[in-house]
Amino acid sequence: MADDMTSRDVIDVAAAAPAEEKPSAIPQKELNRITDDLIAAFKTVYDPEIPVDIYELGLIYKVDIDDDRKVDIDMTLTAPGCPVAGDMPGWIETAARTVEGVGEVEVRLTFDPPWDPSRMSDEARLSLNML
Repeated sequence: MADDMTSRDVIDVAAAAPAEEKPSAIPQKELNRITDDLIAAFKTVYDPEIPVDIYELGLIYKVDIDDDRKVDIDMTLTAPGCPVAGDMPGWIETAARTVEGVGEVEVRLTFDPPWDPSRMSDEARLSLNML
C-alpha cells in the first residue's frame, strides 16, 4: 500500500456511510477494534515467494464490514499466474475468521486493477531493499 493510505482507505465500515444512510448498528469502538484486529490477522499471512505479509504488499484492496458482522474482502495477487492463487484466498479467510466479533467471511480475488509495486508500504519496500 502506498504510505499515505490508512486502514480506512482499505476497510470500509457501515459507520463511514454518508449521513443520509443509517449508521452502523455496531458501536464505533467495536468497529475500530475489529478493523485493527483484521489488519493484524492479515499481517500473519505471507506470500510464500516474497518475505512480506499480504497487507504490507498491498494485496488487500477492500474490506467491508456490515451490520451483521459479515466481512467481504477484495484481494489480488502479485501476478495472475501466482502458484498459490488457489490457496491464498483461503488463507485470508481463515485469518479473518480468527478475529473476535467477525461473522461470515467472503474473499473475492480480483485483478482489476492489477497489482503493482506502488501498492506496497514503506515497510514492505524496506524489507525488500527497495527504498
